[in-house]
Amino acid sequence: MKTVLHKANTRGHANHGWLDSHHTFSFANYYDPARMHFGVLRVLNDDVVEGGMGFGSHPHDNMEIISIPLQGDLEHRDSMGNGTIIKQNDVQIMSAGTGIHHSEFNKNKDQKVSFLQIWVFPKQRNTTPYYDQKTFDPRQRENKLQLIVSNETHGEGVRINQDAKFYLGNLAKGFQTEYKVSRPQNGVYFFVIEGEVSVNGKTLNKRDGYGVWDVDQLTIEANRPTELLLMDVPMN
Repeated sequence: MKTVLHKANTRGHANHGWLDSHHTFSFANYYDPARMHFGVLRVLNDDVVEGGMGFGSHPHDNMEIISIPLQGDLEHRDSMGNGTIIKQNDVQIMSAGTGIHHSEFNKNKDQKVSFLQIWVFPKQRNTTPYYDQKTFDPRQRENKLQLIVSNETHGEGVRINQDAKFYLGNLAKGFQTEYKVSRPQNGVYFFVIEGEVSVNGKTLNKRDGYGVWDVDQLTIEANRPTELLLMDVPMN
C-alpha cells in the first residue's frame, strides 16, 4: 500500500478579493512539483466566491470538470447552450473534449457561494463535449457512500469520460465501513469536507486530503460527524 497525505494547511492559497481559493494540487500561481496530480485527478480547488462575482467566459479542452456546490447558488453558462443554477446537493460535470467556453457566477449578491471544482484527465481525448447535472437526495448518503460520478452511461451519478467513481458520505460518529477499490489500476483520494475520519487508521481532519493506492480494500471510520468525498480514479 502506498499513501500521500495533503494536510489542509499545506494547500496552495490565493485570495483575489472576489475569490478565495485553496488548491490541493498545483494550480495557477501555486506550483509544487510534488503536488501535480493524484493519478488522473489533476485539480481539487476549494473556492469561495463573493456575492455577484465570478469567472467570466473562458475556454477548456480535454478535461473532465466536476463542480460540487457546498453552499449558495452558482450560475453556469456555456458554449453548448446550457444556462443553469447549481446549488447544494447538485453535482455538475462538463466533459470539455474538443473544446468549450463557460462562465460561473455567484447567483446571489447578498451571500457567498462555496464549491469544490475538480479536474480529471479524460480517458479518451478530443471527444464531443457534453454536459450533465443531477440533484442528489442527501438522505441517501447518511451512513453510506452515495455514488455521484461514474463512467456508466445510464448510471446513478453524472457521467465522466474516465474509469472513475466519486462518492459523498454523511457519516455519524462511530460509523465504520469497508470500501473496495473499483479496479486494480485505481487508487482512492479522500477529501474531508467537514469532520474527522480515519482511513486504515490514518486520521484526517477538515479539508485534509489523503491518497491511497496499491491496495484492494480500505477501512473508513468516522471519529466525529463527517462529510466525506471519496474519489476512486485510475493511477496511470
